[in-house]
Amino acid sequence: MPRQLIDISIMLDNETPVDQPGFGPRIEYQSPQDNTAEIFRFFPGLTREQLPGGEGWGNETVTLRTHSGTHLDAPYHYHSTMDNGQRAITIDEVPLDWCFQRGVKLDFRHLPDGYVVSADDVARELARIGHELKPLDIVLVNTRAGSRYGYSDYIDVGIGMGREATLYLLERGVRLTGIDAWGWDAPFSHMARRFAETGDASIVWEGHRAGMQIGYCHLEKLHNLEALPSTGFDVCCFPVKVRGGSAGWTRAVAIIDEK
Repeated sequence: MPRQLIDISIMLDNETPVDQPGFGPRIEYQSPQDNTAEIFRFFPGLTREQLPGGEGWGNETVTLRTHSGTHLDAPYHYHSTMDNGQRAITIDEVPLDWCFQRGVKLDFRHLPDGYVVSADDVARELARIGHELKPLDIVLVNTRAGSRYGYSDYIDVGIGMGREATLYLLERGVRLTGIDAWGWDAPFSHMARRFAETGDASIVWEGHRAGMQIGYCHLEKLHNLEALPSTGFDVCCFPVKVRGGSAGWTRAVAIIDEK
């Protein structure tokens, strides 16, 4: 059966504004034409004239946070405990069967920036697309932020998944979710304004902190979710194994079996 692979990840580069200042990756590029010194270190006596086209090898040196680019957050990122007091697992301990499962997409692009999605919002969207959640479904959330990737306002647009919305998913067996915004919760600029107005600390990172009650992972900075149907696809998003890490980079891909 033929398959269609849809890339739902962003790339790492030095230019695209997808993080707060100072939080993005720094990549130093070494081209094959300019990087012969390294190969000479391993092969004394070798000369440039002996190399094909006088070229060495291409290489990159990357300074990178585990939360740069498209990545998978482990429960340890949200708190040191999960499942009501158990030790939170780190990214190298995430079960692999969480990371390759049937996908479902919730479309919240019509909601205003900073809106905090409720359990009722999730239930209505599932009813609209005619999907009943099953354990280990991977739930992807499509927001307006996807259309602002590459623009300076990317980190301030899109909705957030609230605590009750997140628990609605987790209580039905979901253990991995994803979003095409900078984070799973509402953008920090909106969250900070609400906190300043109310003084209610429970709204700070409320969707993330739901993992203290039921441990789960989520993908952040997904992209191209508009290309996906609501259902009928699988998601593959195995993270890089960073020992003891709070997150790991992933090349997230949606897989559609074409009949």
